[in-house]
Amino acid sequence: MNNLRFSINLKNLQKVVSFLQNREIYIYLIVLSVVSIVTFIIYYTNGLGLSYNDARSHLDIGRRVVEGLKPGLAQLGSVWLPLPHILMIPTVWNDFMWHTGLSGALVSMISFVITGLLIYKFLKELGVGAIGRLIGVLIFVANLNILYLQSTAMTEMLLLVTMTATVYELLLWFKKENILNLLKSAFFAMLSTMVRYDGWFLVMFCIALISIEVYRKKGYKITEGVVILFATLAGFGIFLWFLWNQLIFKDALYFMFGPFSAHTQQEQLEIAGNLATKGNLLFSIKVYLFAIAYNSNTFIALLGLIGALILWMDKRIKVSLKIATTALMAPLFFNILSLYLGQSVLFIQGLSGNTWFNVRYGITLMPSIAIFIGFLVDRLKTLRIVTIGLLLFVIFFSFTSLDATTIDDAKVGSSQKNVSEVSGWLNKNAKDKPGFVLISAASHDAIIFSSGLPMSKFIHEGTGAYWEEATTNPGHWARWIIMRTYDNQDMTYRAVSKTPDLIKYNMVGKYPFADIYELKDDYLPSLITTPILGKQK
Repeated sequence: MNNLRFSINLKNLQKVVSFLQNREIYIYLIVLSVVSIVTFIIYYTNGLGLSYNDARSHLDIGRRVVEGLKPGLAQLGSVWLPLPHILMIPTVWNDFMWHTGLSGALVSMISFVITGLLIYKFLKELGVGAIGRLIGVLIFVANLNILYLQSTAMTEMLLLVTMTATVYELLLWFKKENILNLLKSAFFAMLSTMVRYDGWFLVMFCIALISIEVYRKKGYKITEGVVILFATLAGFGIFLWFLWNQLIFKDALYFMFGPFSAHTQQEQLEIAGNLATKGNLLFSIKVYLFAIAYNSNTFIALLGLIGALILWMDKRIKVSLKIATTALMAPLFFNILSLYLGQSVLFIQGLSGNTWFNVRYGITLMPSIAIFIGFLVDRLKTLRIVTIGLLLFVIFFSFTSLDATTIDDAKVGSSQKNVSEVSGWLNKNAKDKPGFVLISAASHDAIIFSSGLPMSKFIHEGTGAYWEEATTNPGHWARWIIMRTYDNQDMTYRAVSKTPDLIKYNMVGKYPFADIYELKDDYLPSLITTPILGKQK
């Protein structure tokens, strides 16, 4: 009788296990979605969701497309690649979605969930069992830096999902040689090229891997055709970006060498002696490895390295799959190369500066580390329990100590500037009064966002004729001017300081980040306070 009951219970248990296994992907989807939503609420209620000034700038770019003195797609500009802002357009028109940051965070949250699912699917394609898949996803999901960035309007999560999808589909193509997987990989690669320039490097990296794989199997002619097929679709976003800059700014390389480009910013840092990685390969490697360690935890990063080595030495894994998985390392090579060439800047407090700046770049290796650790746990039969125990301890310790470098960067690093004094003054004194605010969006986007004023209240570089008129005759157009006095890097000061109209203003606020000027009462009668230029250039 007891044996019969045991047999029935065993069958019931097997049915439950089978039921869960068949719906495993949906369980992951639900759990990841819940984690994403809860995390966003926590960071939003703590006031951290908008700590990065860049997050506010991204939201403002999306908002300017749909609202302002000169709305339209041209507001996408050339400083940042356009996809994150394009994806905000359906929601950022709503004031709640704009000011809470949810319009941008929603993109990050969806990207977070899909990236977690891709890690699961990637490990499954590598033959990793349920425990290894679970640990791989856990390593990604339980990372505080990932959880924070997925709750913001930053672009990291969108970059991670497009890059991970690119490599996942590439893996499937290497495994099955189905042309549809190659086209999917090229499509996601194209999307990544419209998020960050990391995607441009990934396209070149994938082309190299495809060339190696096809050439060793089928020779030069077939290789040429396959590479052209992949590159045409994958590189289409890059082509569009050159075309966009040519059409909008009359210079295809404007994004590369224009006044707001990373190149121009890095030149200024180099003059100031703050670009220590340029021309120094070993130091570039060291700085980026520190960034990885700070974002993922040193122990977890080392386990990821061990997992990668074991994967590439595993005789049960086909050579083709090993070649494909090397694409997971593309972010490492890209960031080191960018630092070495001086095209990127990354400050690690106490190593390459006395503050934090762009340390979040180290997070781009997180999906790769998660995949490699998932594979490692699957292969470590005897040490599996010990390894999992150590990983859980490290994760628990990081949560209890609230060890998130990206939050430190957002709160106290160079990525954050306290604009609350200026934006608070505007909200209190300019909100209910007629008149425009003249301001450089390139320098003070965070002030625009934090002021709570409508975008149509501001005259900035992207407002065409309004900007030209207001910087030539500010006394007729701007009731308030926000600028850094005596700083020629501030476009507003550079233009206004050359006009005689500055004497018509009183400085009503002087703050570390910007000064506030208000037009004297004597000149208010001749002030233009309504948008009379329409959509003129």
